[in-house]
Amino acid sequence: MKKTLTKADIVERIYESTDKNRVDVKNTVEKLLEIMKDAIKKDCALLISGFGKFESYDKKSRKGRNPQTDEAITLPPRKVVVFRLSRKFRSELNP
Repeated sequence: MKKTLTKADIVERIYESTDKNRVDVKNTVEKLLEIMKDAIKKDCALLISGFGKFESYDKKSRKGRNPQTDEAITLPPRKVVVFRLSRKFRSELNP
């Protein structure tokens, strides 16, 4: 089973590699994530060079069905976020 890297893990790794205290590191990570979320909410693409690009887009409403009852339903429109790896990172993953 793969391990999941959590926000607490990120804070801990940064804390161990810097001379900042844990509270400052946690606040910085929280602020960074807040900036990233705000950008995506405002329909901005979020590009992190050498890592990838986050983009949100609108999905139209579509037909679906309830698998328990087989009843036809209409799924409402919604926003989705996609992530695309940068070429550099993709080549690091797949040498």
